[in-house]
Amino acid sequence: MIGKSLDIAIKDFDYDLPEERIAKFPLSERDKAKLLVFNNGGLQDRNFFELPDLLDKDSLLVFNETKVVHARLFFKKPTGSIIEVFCLEPTNPNEIQIAMAQKGEGFWKCFIGNNKKWKEDYLSKTITYNNKEITLCAKRETQEDNAWIVKFTWTKEYSFAEVLFLMGVIPLPPYLNRQAIDKDNEDYQTIYAKQDGSVAAPTAGLHFTQKTFDDLKQKQVQSNFITLHVGAGTFKPVSSESITDHVMHSEKIGVPKRVIENLIKYLDKKIICVGTTSVRTIESLYWHGVKLINNKEEDIEINISQWEPYQNAENITTKQALEAILDRMNRENIDLLSGQTQIIIAPTYKYKIVRAMITNFHQPKSTLLLLVSAFIGDKWKECYKFALENNYRFLSFGDACYFEPATKRIDEY
Repeated sequence: MIGKSLDIAIKDFDYDLPEERIAKFPLSERDKAKLLVFNNGGLQDRNFFELPDLLDKDSLLVFNETKVVHARLFFKKPTGSIIEVFCLEPTNPNEIQIAMAQKGEGFWKCFIGNNKKWKEDYLSKTITYNNKEITLCAKRETQEDNAWIVKFTWTKEYSFAEVLFLMGVIPLPPYLNRQAIDKDNEDYQTIYAKQDGSVAAPTAGLHFTQKTFDDLKQKQVQSNFITLHVGAGTFKPVSSESITDHVMHSEKIGVPKRVIENLIKYLDKKIICVGTTSVRTIESLYWHGVKLINNKEEDIEINISQWEPYQNAENITTKQALEAILDRMNRENIDLLSGQTQIIIAPTYKYKIVRAMITNFHQPKSTLLLLVSAFIGDKWKECYKFALENNYRFLSFGDACYFEPATKRIDEY
Protein backbone atom coordinates (compact mmCIF):
# COMPACT_ATOMS: atom_id res chain seq x y z
CA MET A 1 0.00 0.00 0.00
CA ILE A 2 1.16 3.50 -0.79
CA GLY A 3 1.08 5.88 2.16
CA LYS A 4 -1.09 8.97 2.39
CA SER A 5 2.03 11.06 1.90
CA LEU A 6 1.78 10.18 -1.79
CA ASP A 7 -1.86 11.12 -2.12
CA ILE A 8 -0.78 14.12 -4.20
CA ALA A 9 -3.45 16.15 -6.04
CA ILE A 10 -2.40 16.64 -9.65
CA LYS A 11 -4.33 19.95 -9.77
CA ASP A 12 -1.53 21.40 -7.66
CA PHE A 13 0.82 20.93 -10.62
CA ASP A 14 -1.16 22.89 -13.14
CA TYR A 15 -0.22 26.23 -14.69
CA ASP A 16 -1.46 28.35 -17.55
CA LEU A 17 0.59 27.65 -20.70
CA PRO A 18 -0.53 29.83 -23.61
CA GLU A 19 -0.39 28.11 -26.98
CA GLU A 20 1.97 30.77 -28.33
CA ARG A 21 4.57 29.90 -25.71
CA ILE A 22 4.92 26.33 -27.03
CA ALA A 23 7.92 26.21 -29.37
CA LYS A 24 6.70 24.57 -32.58
CA PHE A 25 10.18 24.57 -34.13
CA PRO A 26 13.69 24.67 -32.67
CA LEU A 27 16.08 27.57 -32.94
CA SER A 28 18.41 27.48 -35.94
CA GLU A 29 21.37 27.25 -33.53
CA ARG A 30 20.72 24.75 -30.76
CA ASP A 31 22.95 26.27 -28.10
CA LYS A 32 21.43 29.73 -28.50
CA ALA A 33 18.45 28.65 -26.40
CA LYS A 34 17.82 30.46 -23.14
CA LEU A 35 18.89 28.73 -19.93
CA LEU A 36 17.07 29.37 -16.67
CA VAL A 37 19.46 28.65 -13.81
CA PHE A 38 18.08 27.81 -10.36
CA ASN A 39 21.10 27.35 -8.11
CA ASN A 40 21.24 27.58 -4.32
CA GLY A 41 17.84 29.22 -4.22
CA GLY A 42 18.60 32.01 -6.73
CA LEU A 43 17.40 32.53 -10.31
CA GLN A 44 19.55 33.58 -13.27
CA ASP A 45 18.67 34.28 -16.89
CA ARG A 46 21.45 32.79 -19.02
CA ASN A 47 22.09 31.26 -22.45
CA PHE A 48 22.66 27.57 -23.01
CA PHE A 49 26.08 28.06 -24.58
CA GLU A 50 27.19 29.40 -21.18
CA LEU A 51 26.56 26.04 -19.50
CA PRO A 52 30.24 24.97 -19.42
CA ASP A 53 31.03 28.17 -17.50
CA LEU A 54 28.55 27.14 -14.79
CA LEU A 55 30.16 23.75 -14.15
CA ASP A 56 33.44 22.77 -12.57
CA LYS A 57 35.73 19.84 -13.29
CA ASP A 58 34.28 17.83 -10.41
CA SER A 59 31.09 17.34 -12.42
CA LEU A 60 29.86 14.23 -14.21
CA LEU A 61 27.21 14.72 -16.89
CA VAL A 62 24.98 11.74 -17.72
CA PHE A 63 23.31 11.69 -21.16
CA ASN A 64 20.68 9.44 -22.71
CA GLU A 65 21.97 8.31 -26.10
CA THR A 66 18.70 6.77 -27.31
CA LYS A 67 17.79 7.44 -30.92
CA VAL A 68 14.30 8.32 -32.15
CA VAL A 69 13.04 5.92 -34.83
CA HIS A 70 10.60 6.76 -37.61
CA ALA A 71 7.87 4.91 -35.74
CA ARG A 72 4.82 6.22 -37.64
CA LEU A 73 3.92 4.19 -40.73
CA PHE A 74 1.12 5.35 -43.05
CA PHE A 75 -0.61 2.88 -45.37
CA LYS A 76 -2.87 4.20 -48.11
CA LYS A 77 -5.70 1.93 -49.21
CA PRO A 78 -7.03 1.84 -52.80
CA THR A 79 -10.11 3.67 -51.50
CA GLY A 80 -7.90 6.56 -50.42
CA SER A 81 -8.28 5.90 -46.68
CA ILE A 82 -5.10 6.33 -44.61
CA ILE A 83 -4.30 3.92 -41.78
CA GLU A 84 -1.51 4.76 -39.35
CA VAL A 85 0.49 2.05 -37.63
CA PHE A 86 2.54 3.49 -34.76
CA CYS A 87 5.31 1.10 -33.70
CA LEU A 88 5.69 1.17 -29.91
CA GLU A 89 8.01 -1.74 -29.12
CA PRO A 90 8.80 -5.29 -30.27
CA THR A 91 6.81 -8.10 -28.68
CA ASN A 92 9.94 -8.91 -26.72
CA PRO A 93 10.70 -5.38 -25.52
CA ASN A 94 13.98 -6.43 -23.91
CA GLU A 95 15.38 -7.12 -27.37
CA ILE A 96 14.87 -3.78 -29.09
CA GLN A 97 18.29 -3.81 -30.76
CA ILE A 98 17.73 -7.35 -32.03
CA ALA A 99 14.30 -6.43 -33.36
CA MET A 100 15.67 -3.36 -35.14
CA ALA A 101 18.34 -5.50 -36.81
CA GLN A 102 15.84 -8.21 -37.82
CA LYS A 103 15.49 -8.87 -41.54
CA GLY A 104 12.36 -10.01 -43.35
CA GLU A 105 9.90 -10.45 -40.46
CA GLY A 106 9.08 -9.09 -37.01
CA PHE A 107 6.27 -8.65 -34.48
CA TRP A 108 5.60 -5.28 -32.83
CA LYS A 109 3.13 -3.78 -30.41
CA CYS A 110 1.47 -0.86 -32.19
CA PHE A 111 -1.19 1.80 -31.94
CA ILE A 112 -3.46 1.81 -34.99
CA GLY A 113 -5.12 4.97 -36.26
CA ASN A 114 -8.32 4.64 -38.32
CA ASN A 115 -8.48 0.98 -37.32
CA LYS A 116 -12.13 0.58 -38.39
CA LYS A 117 -11.08 1.11 -42.01
CA TRP A 118 -8.65 -1.83 -41.86
CA LYS A 119 -10.77 -4.55 -43.48
CA GLU A 120 -8.11 -6.51 -45.34
CA ASP A 121 -5.80 -9.23 -43.99
CA TYR A 122 -2.74 -7.25 -45.01
CA LEU A 123 -1.80 -3.64 -45.62
CA SER A 124 1.18 -2.97 -47.84
CA LYS A 125 3.28 -0.16 -49.24
CA THR A 126 6.15 -0.12 -51.70
CA ILE A 127 8.89 2.42 -52.30
CA THR A 128 11.86 2.59 -54.63
CA TYR A 129 15.28 3.07 -53.05
CA ASN A 130 18.58 2.94 -54.97
CA ASN A 131 16.64 1.66 -57.99
CA LYS A 132 15.26 -1.26 -55.95
CA GLU A 133 11.73 -1.82 -54.77
CA ILE A 134 11.14 -2.33 -51.04
CA THR A 135 7.77 -3.66 -49.92
CA LEU A 136 6.45 -3.66 -46.36
CA CYS A 137 3.34 -5.59 -45.32
CA ALA A 138 1.44 -5.37 -42.02
CA LYS A 139 -1.02 -7.85 -40.54
CA ARG A 140 -2.97 -7.43 -37.29
CA GLU A 141 -2.58 -10.39 -34.98
CA THR A 142 -4.08 -9.90 -31.51
CA GLN A 143 -5.31 -6.91 -29.54
CA GLU A 144 -3.66 -5.89 -26.26
CA ASP A 145 -5.60 -3.23 -24.37
CA ASN A 146 -5.63 -0.20 -26.70
CA ALA A 147 -2.82 -1.55 -28.89
CA TRP A 148 -2.34 -4.39 -31.37
CA ILE A 149 0.34 -6.95 -32.08
CA VAL A 150 1.23 -6.45 -35.74
CA LYS A 151 3.23 -8.86 -37.87
CA PHE A 152 5.48 -7.06 -40.34
CA THR A 153 7.08 -8.69 -43.36
CA TRP A 154 9.37 -6.85 -45.75
CA THR A 155 12.06 -7.19 -48.39
CA LYS A 156 14.58 -9.47 -46.70
CA GLU A 157 17.81 -7.70 -47.54
CA TYR A 158 16.92 -4.75 -45.29
CA SER A 159 16.80 -4.50 -41.51
CA PHE A 160 13.65 -3.24 -39.81
CA ALA A 161 15.60 -0.15 -38.72
CA GLU A 162 16.35 0.62 -42.39
CA VAL A 163 12.72 0.01 -43.39
CA LEU A 164 11.44 2.36 -40.69
CA PHE A 165 13.95 5.02 -41.67
CA LEU A 166 12.97 4.83 -45.33
CA MET A 167 9.20 4.38 -44.96
CA GLY A 168 8.26 5.83 -41.60
CA VAL A 169 7.79 9.33 -40.23
CA ILE A 170 9.44 10.70 -37.11
CA PRO A 171 6.85 10.86 -34.27
CA LEU A 172 6.67 14.46 -33.09
CA PRO A 173 4.96 15.14 -29.74
CA PRO A 174 1.18 15.55 -30.22
CA TYR A 175 1.16 18.93 -28.45
CA LEU A 176 3.10 20.48 -31.33
CA ASN A 177 -0.05 20.16 -33.44
CA ARG A 178 1.79 20.00 -36.74
CA GLN A 179 2.97 17.48 -39.30
CA ALA A 180 6.58 16.35 -39.34
CA ILE A 181 8.83 17.85 -42.02
CA ASP A 182 12.12 16.57 -43.42
CA LYS A 183 14.16 18.85 -41.19
CA ASP A 184 12.64 17.24 -38.09
CA ASN A 185 14.66 14.12 -38.88
CA GLU A 186 17.70 16.11 -37.78
CA ASP A 187 16.15 18.62 -35.39
CA TYR A 188 14.30 16.06 -33.27
CA GLN A 189 17.44 14.05 -32.57
CA THR A 190 20.36 14.71 -30.24
CA ILE A 191 23.74 14.93 -31.94
CA TYR A 192 24.93 11.98 -29.81
CA ALA A 193 21.93 9.70 -30.50
CA LYS A 194 23.17 6.16 -31.02
CA GLN A 195 20.79 3.41 -29.87
CA ASP A 196 17.64 2.97 -32.02
CA GLY A 197 14.45 2.53 -30.03
CA SER A 198 12.72 5.74 -28.83
CA VAL A 199 9.45 7.21 -30.03
CA ALA A 200 10.33 10.54 -28.41
CA ALA A 201 13.60 12.44 -28.05
CA PRO A 202 15.30 13.11 -24.72
CA THR A 203 14.74 16.78 -25.44
CA ALA A 204 17.05 18.36 -22.86
CA GLY A 205 19.88 16.97 -24.95
CA LEU A 206 18.72 18.76 -28.10
CA HIS A 207 20.53 21.92 -26.92
CA PHE A 208 23.99 20.33 -26.97
CA THR A 209 26.29 21.03 -29.91
CA GLN A 210 29.76 19.78 -30.69
CA LYS A 211 31.09 23.10 -29.42
CA THR A 212 29.30 22.50 -26.11
CA PHE A 213 31.03 19.15 -25.76
CA ASP A 214 34.38 20.68 -26.74
CA ASP A 215 33.95 23.40 -24.10
CA LEU A 216 32.97 20.82 -21.47
CA LYS A 217 36.02 18.74 -22.31
CA GLN A 218 38.22 21.84 -22.06
CA LYS A 219 36.70 22.43 -18.61
CA GLN A 220 37.48 18.77 -17.74
CA VAL A 221 33.81 18.01 -17.13
CA GLN A 222 33.21 14.30 -17.67
CA SER A 223 30.44 12.89 -19.88
CA ASN A 224 28.90 9.42 -19.62
CA PHE A 225 26.10 7.84 -21.67
CA ILE A 226 23.23 5.56 -20.71
CA THR A 227 20.14 4.45 -22.67
CA LEU A 228 16.47 4.79 -21.88
CA HIS A 229 14.15 4.17 -24.80
CA VAL A 230 11.35 6.70 -24.41
CA GLY A 231 7.89 5.22 -24.92
CA ALA A 232 4.65 6.83 -26.05
CA GLY A 233 3.55 6.85 -22.41
CA THR A 234 5.78 9.86 -21.82
CA PHE A 235 3.01 11.99 -23.39
CA LYS A 236 0.26 10.39 -21.31
CA PRO A 237 -1.28 13.06 -19.06
CA VAL A 238 -2.17 12.34 -15.48
CA SER A 239 -5.94 12.04 -15.82
CA SER A 240 -6.64 10.90 -12.26
CA GLU A 241 -7.21 13.41 -9.47
CA SER A 242 -4.47 11.85 -7.36
CA ILE A 243 -1.07 10.63 -8.50
CA THR A 244 -1.63 7.37 -6.61
CA ASP A 245 -4.18 6.35 -9.25
CA HIS A 246 -1.87 7.03 -12.19
CA VAL A 247 -0.23 4.06 -13.93
CA MET A 248 3.31 4.95 -14.99
CA HIS A 249 4.69 3.60 -18.24
CA SER A 250 7.63 1.20 -18.21
CA GLU A 251 10.69 1.93 -20.33
CA LYS A 252 13.74 -0.08 -21.38
CA ILE A 253 17.12 0.95 -20.07
CA GLY A 254 20.78 0.06 -20.47
CA VAL A 255 23.67 1.21 -18.28
CA PRO A 256 27.31 0.32 -19.09
CA LYS A 257 29.47 -0.87 -16.22
CA ARG A 258 31.89 2.05 -16.64
CA VAL A 259 29.00 4.45 -15.89
CA ILE A 260 28.30 2.74 -12.57
CA GLU A 261 32.02 2.90 -11.76
CA ASN A 262 32.03 6.64 -12.45
CA LEU A 263 28.86 7.23 -10.44
CA ILE A 264 30.59 5.72 -7.41
CA LYS A 265 33.64 7.87 -8.07
CA TYR A 266 31.56 11.09 -8.31
CA LEU A 267 29.14 10.50 -5.42
CA ASP A 268 30.89 13.06 -3.24
CA LYS A 269 31.24 15.47 -6.16
CA LYS A 270 28.46 16.45 -8.56
CA ILE A 271 26.40 14.12 -10.76
CA ILE A 272 24.28 16.03 -13.26
CA CYS A 273 21.64 14.31 -15.36
CA VAL A 274 20.74 15.68 -18.78
CA GLY A 275 17.01 15.14 -19.10
CA THR A 276 14.37 13.43 -17.01
CA THR A 277 15.01 10.13 -18.80
CA SER A 278 18.58 10.12 -17.49
CA VAL A 279 17.25 11.05 -14.03
CA ARG A 280 14.82 8.12 -13.97
CA THR A 281 17.49 5.70 -15.16
CA ILE A 282 20.16 6.77 -12.70
CA GLU A 283 17.83 6.91 -9.70
CA SER A 284 16.52 3.43 -10.59
CA LEU A 285 20.04 2.07 -10.08
CA TYR A 286 19.90 2.73 -6.35
CA TRP A 287 16.72 0.69 -5.93
CA HIS A 288 18.12 -2.15 -8.01
CA GLY A 289 21.18 -2.23 -5.77
CA VAL A 290 18.90 -2.37 -2.71
CA LYS A 291 17.15 -5.41 -4.18
CA LEU A 292 20.46 -7.14 -4.87
CA ILE A 293 21.57 -6.58 -1.26
CA ASN A 294 18.27 -7.71 0.24
CA ASN A 295 17.85 -10.71 -2.05
CA LYS A 296 21.01 -12.51 -3.14
CA GLU A 297 18.97 -14.46 -5.72
CA GLU A 298 17.61 -11.33 -7.39
CA ASP A 299 18.04 -11.30 -11.16
CA ILE A 300 20.89 -9.07 -12.32
CA GLU A 301 18.53 -7.62 -14.96
CA ILE A 302 17.02 -4.43 -13.57
CA ASN A 303 13.25 -4.26 -13.10
CA ILE A 304 11.94 -1.39 -10.96
CA SER A 305 8.19 -1.11 -10.42
CA GLN A 306 6.30 2.16 -10.08
CA TRP A 307 6.02 2.42 -6.31
CA GLU A 308 9.06 0.40 -5.27
CA PRO A 309 11.05 3.42 -4.00
CA TYR A 310 8.22 4.31 -1.63
CA GLN A 311 7.99 0.86 -0.07
CA ASN A 312 11.61 0.02 0.73
CA ALA A 313 13.56 0.92 3.85
CA GLU A 314 16.35 3.45 3.31
CA ASN A 315 19.01 1.88 5.51
CA ILE A 316 21.31 1.18 2.57
CA THR A 317 23.65 3.93 1.38
CA THR A 318 23.93 4.92 -2.25
CA LYS A 319 27.51 3.73 -2.39
CA GLN A 320 26.56 0.33 -0.99
CA ALA A 321 23.77 -0.03 -3.55
CA LEU A 322 25.94 0.89 -6.52
CA GLU A 323 28.80 -1.31 -5.31
CA ALA A 324 26.37 -4.24 -5.03
CA ILE A 325 25.48 -3.81 -8.72
CA LEU A 326 29.11 -3.46 -9.75
CA ASP A 327 30.15 -6.52 -7.74
CA ARG A 328 27.41 -8.63 -9.32
CA MET A 329 28.31 -7.44 -12.83
CA ASN A 330 31.97 -8.27 -12.22
CA ARG A 331 31.13 -11.73 -10.88
CA GLU A 332 28.88 -12.52 -13.84
CA ASN A 333 31.18 -10.82 -16.36
CA ILE A 334 28.46 -8.39 -17.53
CA ASP A 335 29.41 -5.08 -19.14
CA LEU A 336 25.89 -3.73 -19.71
CA LEU A 337 23.13 -3.66 -17.10
CA SER A 338 19.81 -3.88 -18.93
CA GLY A 339 16.14 -4.19 -18.08
CA GLN A 340 13.30 -1.78 -17.46
CA THR A 341 12.06 0.84 -15.04
CA GLN A 342 8.58 2.06 -14.20
CA ILE A 343 9.79 4.39 -11.46
CA ILE A 344 7.66 7.45 -10.78
CA ILE A 345 9.42 10.32 -9.04
CA ALA A 346 7.05 12.59 -7.19
CA PRO A 347 7.16 14.89 -4.15
CA THR A 348 8.31 13.03 -0.98
CA TYR A 349 10.83 11.11 -3.09
CA LYS A 350 14.40 11.57 -1.81
CA TYR A 351 16.98 11.67 -4.58
CA LYS A 352 19.81 9.21 -4.07
CA ILE A 353 22.30 9.99 -6.85
CA VAL A 354 21.35 13.05 -8.91
CA ARG A 355 22.72 16.35 -7.57
CA ALA A 356 21.70 18.62 -10.46
CA MET A 357 19.67 18.29 -13.64
CA ILE A 358 19.32 19.93 -17.02
CA THR A 359 15.81 19.72 -18.42
CA ASN A 360 13.24 21.52 -20.54
CA PHE A 361 9.97 23.08 -19.40
CA HIS A 362 7.26 20.44 -19.05
CA GLN A 363 3.54 20.19 -19.65
CA PRO A 364 1.08 21.10 -16.91
CA LYS A 365 -0.13 18.13 -14.83
CA SER A 366 2.64 15.87 -16.14
CA THR A 367 4.71 13.27 -14.31
CA LEU A 368 7.79 15.16 -15.50
CA LEU A 369 6.66 18.25 -13.60
CA LEU A 370 6.19 16.05 -10.52
CA LEU A 371 9.78 14.85 -10.95
CA VAL A 372 11.04 18.44 -11.00
CA SER A 373 8.95 19.30 -7.95
CA ALA A 374 10.46 16.37 -6.06
CA PHE A 375 13.86 17.90 -6.82
CA ILE A 376 13.36 21.61 -6.06
CA GLY A 377 10.05 21.61 -4.20
CA ASP A 378 7.48 24.36 -4.79
CA LYS A 379 10.25 26.52 -6.26
CA TRP A 380 9.20 25.06 -9.62
CA LYS A 381 6.29 27.54 -9.56
CA GLU A 382 8.66 30.47 -9.14
CA CYS A 383 10.89 29.16 -11.96
CA TYR A 384 8.00 28.64 -14.38
CA LYS A 385 6.48 32.03 -13.52
CA PHE A 386 9.85 33.65 -14.20
CA ALA A 387 10.13 31.81 -17.53
CA LEU A 388 6.65 32.84 -18.64
CA GLU A 389 7.34 36.45 -17.73
CA ASN A 390 10.70 36.48 -19.52
CA ASN A 391 9.76 35.09 -22.90
CA TYR A 392 11.08 31.55 -22.50
CA ARG A 393 9.97 28.94 -25.02
CA PHE A 394 8.30 25.81 -23.64
CA LEU A 395 8.23 22.02 -24.18
CA SER A 396 10.27 19.83 -26.56
CA PHE A 397 11.74 22.48 -28.86
CA GLY A 398 11.81 25.11 -26.14
CA ASP A 399 14.42 26.51 -23.78
CA ALA A 400 16.23 24.76 -20.93
CA CYS A 401 16.62 24.81 -17.16
CA TYR A 402 19.54 24.01 -14.88
CA PHE A 403 18.34 22.96 -11.44
CA GLU A 404 20.64 22.54 -8.45
CA PRO A 405 18.92 22.54 -5.04
CA ALA A 406 20.25 24.69 -2.23
CA THR A 407 20.84 21.63 -0.06
CA LYS A 408 21.94 18.12 -0.87
CA ARG A 409 19.10 15.78 -1.73
CA ILE A 410 21.26 12.82 -0.79
CA ASP A 411 21.19 12.04 2.92
CA GLU A 412 24.28 9.88 2.96
CA TYR A 413 26.62 8.29 0.48
